Amino acid sequence: PATSAPAAARSEPRPGLARPAAAPDKAAPCRLRSFSTTLPRVLLIGSSTGGPQALNEVVSRLGAVIDRAPVLITQHMPPTFTTILAEHLARASGRAVREAQDGEPIVAGRVYVAPGAIHMHVVRRDAGAAIALRDGPLVNFCKPAVDPLLNSAAQVWGPAALTVILTGMGSDGAKGAAEIVAAGGSVIAQDEASSVVWGMPGAVAQAGLCAAILPLDQIAAKVTRLFSGERS
Repeated sequence: PATSAPAAARSEPRPGLARPAAAPDKAAPCRLRSFSTTLPRVLLIGSSTGGPQALNEVVSRLGAVIDRAPVLITQHMPPTFTTILAEHLARASGRAVREAQDGEPIVAGRVYVAPGAIHMHVVRRDAGAAIALRDGPLVNFCKPAVDPLLNSAAQVWGPAALTVILTGMGSDGAKGAAEIVAAGGSVIAQDEASSVVWGMPGAVAQAGLCAAILPLDQIAAKVTRLFSGERS
């Protein structure tokens, strides 16, 4: 059975890692875009408050996707807790999940978790891509932040990048999601009803960047269908 993240890992966000943002305007319509016509080659996931449980729900059901493509995750979380998160996701999914290491190649069959207190980027490497861990200032009051991952992934995978924004406080991931969409990729957001905090997914949804806004328990199935060739 899937294992929930430990209580300590559920305490995010901590001071200095995230800051509350104004709730999205619920009156504004959430316009949906079309999914990319390009088959996805990578899955990118961003999350914060409530994220460990949401990640467990999604990643535990992504076996077929992980086997054919890399999955990269940025969860707002300090050091040590990201190691524990990776261990829990590995047990839940039955796949190789670990904190990303600087310079390692990005390959199918693995899930890479951004280490606490450092930003995870991706860079082109020969015919593929590699992890680039970079220290620096907080982004959206967070480190690691989702935007650096998505901004760099848009440049590497373009229309083949599929992004999922899960529950979280603030708006981290919105600018990066805009870069993914501008490069031709697709974005899915968790819906408000199933989110602990509809800050991050709400910001993406209200910006009109999403191709789908789904309950948590429907996201993995949709992602699996997209990697199998579905385009709607």
